[in-house]
Amino acid sequence: MKQNIKPNKLAIFEDKQIRRLWDENQEKWFFSIVDIISVLTDQSDHKKAQNYWTTLKNRLKGEGSQVVTKCDQLKMLASDGKYYQTDTADTETIFRLIQSIPSPKAEPFKLWLAKVGYERLKEIVDPEISLNRARNNWKTMGHSTKWIEQRMRGQEIRNKLTDYWANHEIKEQEEFAILTNIIHQEWTGLTVKEHKNLKNLKGHNLRDNMTDAELLFTSLAELTTNKIAENEKAIGFSKNAISAKKGGRYTKNAKENFEKITNSKIISKQNYLPIKDTKKIK
Repeated sequence: MKQNIKPNKLAIFEDKQIRRLWDENQEKWFFSIVDIISVLTDQSDHKKAQNYWTTLKNRLKGEGSQVVTKCDQLKMLASDGKYYQTDTADTETIFRLIQSIPSPKAEPFKLWLAKVGYERLKEIVDPEISLNRARNNWKTMGHSTKWIEQRMRGQEIRNKLTDYWANHEIKEQEEFAILTNIIHQEWTGLTVKEHKNLKNLKGHNLRDNMTDAELLFTSLAELTTNKIAENEKAIGFSKNAISAKKGGRYTKNAKENFEKITNSKIISKQNYLPIKDTKKIK
């Protein structure tokens, strides 16, 4: 129903993750309702939070409330690494839903929502704000200036590839994720999920926890894939999947040559998680 939806991003409220999607056309965030209910009810069990939402939804419908009709289903990334249709709502609708959930966190959560929305609008007017925020986050993780520059260059290469996909009949989110996984598995020998597991990542961004070498070869794989797709005029998922395999395979050859010459491995268990997070995962 909506067009130009940006891929999943996470927001954090009291150390809890809230999935959200940005709609370019409407210029507004859409938040996962179940994630918000989990926060307001202090419920860490996703199934129980889902049941709470189902009960609340039925009660609101029974009362004749129109709030539920303003909720949309959008595909969001779940903890198993797959995308599922998820009940979402914009900030205005979330405010109205909060009124129906008795919680001492309601008021601070409203203030948080308003702040999140305002920050995104500022970033649209001045994209440098989001870039500076990203740099500061990476510095906090312990990354060097050189690594940050490489990460940002890699993101530019990634964006060019996804722009190509978006303009050549590739469905955002699910097919983007599948093609990305094809490239990654071809050159690393691991799926994205397996690579995350190797680094002990649970809900963390894989690229933010890559070494310099991992970042470099990830960018090489995506750059190569983009050039192959352009040269072969790949349209649709099947053709782009072939380009993805080729891009990953050529990068694998480069990786193996590099490892032979340097006598070192590219794929690493290293991550940049805070010590407390690392302990929690283990």
